[in-house]
Amino acid sequence: MKSILLHIHDDLGQESRLQAAFDIARATSAHIRCVQVTMLPDLVAADLYGGAGFAPTIMAELRDIDRKARTEVEARLAREGVQWDWIQCEGEAVSGILSAARLADLIVATLPRGPRSGMHDPLSIVPDLALGRCGPVLGVPQAATRFAVAGRALVAWDGSQEAGAALRSAVPLLKLADAVLVVTIEEGGKDVLPATDALEYLSRHGIEAELRSWPRQEQTVDEALLRVVGDLAIDWIVMGAYGHSRLRETVFGGVTRRLLRDAPVPLLLAH
Repeated sequence: MKSILLHIHDDLGQESRLQAAFDIARATSAHIRCVQVTMLPDLVAADLYGGAGFAPTIMAELRDIDRKARTEVEARLAREGVQWDWIQCEGEAVSGILSAARLADLIVATLPRGPRSGMHDPLSIVPDLALGRCGPVLGVPQAATRFAVAGRALVAWDGSQEAGAALRSAVPLLKLADAVLVVTIEEGGKDVLPATDALEYLSRHGIEAELRSWPRQEQTVDEALLRVVGDLAIDWIVMGAYGHSRLRETVFGGVTRRLLRDAPVPLLLAH
């Protein structure tokens, strides 16, 4: 990972995003590209009740808020001693981030703790970023305090193309992990590509991994996977993001949706 794109927004998830980006940048000597998108409020964007008439005043206030936030973050970046630059744009958050992510090795965004109810709650943008096909996305739980690069990594393997894409994307970080566990949840022959092939692929990159087949025990796959995370003291997860519909609310499979909502550790996704 040599180029990290970091979403900048003054919200309750920013500290966890910053820390994750710092941890990865130090471990891989990566450059952090900060992307700050000044967003037009929904009321104005939709021109409801004449909202567009207030757009210049509102946008001026939002730009001022973002300028102050930028000053604070830039001071923090200088103290951390990492390489960085800054992109400022206006519009919609996901499109602004994706437009700057074409040459990024990793996008860092937040997995919110719950539904957004206020302006300081993090945006739920990881799903849309993962579908943007601009590379892997690291979803960092809002309450996370670090990214344990040299920790215990879990590769959630179901043999799909998406799982393969996630595994390939994660290789630079998996090389730095103390332990890599390729975990399959017993589902009765669903695999497209055997888990042993994943181990062989990793070995070609000098990564020694351990294969674990985990019983469901009458749980759903997502429940079993979350149990694995706790039982094996996992620090971060690699998994494919896949779905079966173009509709936004159903585009992800149930396992992906559950992990996006409840993952207790950072989640590296690729589609």
